[in-house]
Amino acid sequence: MDPLTALRDAGVSIWLDDLSRERLVSGSLAELVAHDHVVGVTTNPTIFAKAITGGQAYDAQIGDLAARGVAVDEALRTLTAFDVRWACDVLRPAFEASDGVDGRVSIEVDPRLAHDTAATIAEVRALWWLVDRPNLFIKIPASRAGLEAIATGLAEGISINVTLIFSLARYDEVMDAFLTGMEGARDAGRDLSVIGSVASFFVSRVDTDVDARLDKIGSVQAAGWRGQAAIANARLAYQHYERVFSSQRWSALRDAGAKPQRPLWASTSVKDPAYPDTRYVTELVAPGVVNTMPEATLHAVADHGRVPGDSVRGHYDHAQQVLDGLQAAGVDFEDVVQSLEDDGVAKFEASWDQLASQLADTLQARRAPGTRS
Repeated sequence: MDPLTALRDAGVSIWLDDLSRERLVSGSLAELVAHDHVVGVTTNPTIFAKAITGGQAYDAQIGDLAARGVAVDEALRTLTAFDVRWACDVLRPAFEASDGVDGRVSIEVDPRLAHDTAATIAEVRALWWLVDRPNLFIKIPASRAGLEAIATGLAEGISINVTLIFSLARYDEVMDAFLTGMEGARDAGRDLSVIGSVASFFVSRVDTDVDARLDKIGSVQAAGWRGQAAIANARLAYQHYERVFSSQRWSALRDAGAKPQRPLWASTSVKDPAYPDTRYVTELVAPGVVNTMPEATLHAVADHGRVPGDSVRGHYDHAQQVLDGLQAAGVDFEDVVQSLEDDGVAKFEASWDQLASQLADTLQARRAPGTRS
């Protein structure tokens, strides 16, 4: 059995963490769906910034937007929604075959709205209307301001991908927002079976931050904990998931037709070449999870990944020992995860700002004389 098939059979949904117009036009996405068990797609502002500024595939549409005098923010929504709608159509068979569990494509709200609840909710509604596909996920960062937007969107029947989760405490709040939103949808008489959600728990960035802090501490004790934080944190997140989704509160929603909010492992490419390039996939195998991978990671798993079966449950005690050991070694893990959340939002904002600036210049240059700006 090839590793990707073994991963699928172990209960892991394989999603691609990338999207571009070029990938859609060439049929590359369709090929991955057909031959590599890809059943979902995630995007983020950095991915779109790279795609839109990296080639000529968007030129014709940008020319139309310039001719119409479309403002830069609306142009960004149009360009990204076009790609996501197309990808939704490519993934629609997977969506239907899985009864709406997989076949999902994510589009993220403007990251500059991450700390503005009302603006985030408005953007969620606008993107849901604009893309207009049942297998869409709207991505909302798991900032403090995002929690109410998550619950509100779900209560209105909008499927949500909660992104940039690093801490176990915030993950508990995200799951609570999911349950609150689904209860609101139930009370409004909505069909819960068509509302989907995933909670994107970020992995490799945790090791990058923690390892740097351990290296700065410089002790033998600290060195012994390198490379263990991310997987331990994610495994404990799955323990929290099991607890919440075996509760009475969840059972009532399940009986009303709801599907669980699945954990999604994000940031699964390995940043430190000293570590195996498949570790954030093969070490986080558990039933009912999603692993979204860049294409290079996907191919690495296909080429030489060793899928051991369930590599999460049964490791909870050790995972807690790792976090306790990090604390004893002098790593403030609460500061780690808060810093990563803040930095994640800031990086997406920077990507979006840079893309907006470049697109604004391009639109201005291509507008005919006399066209309104």
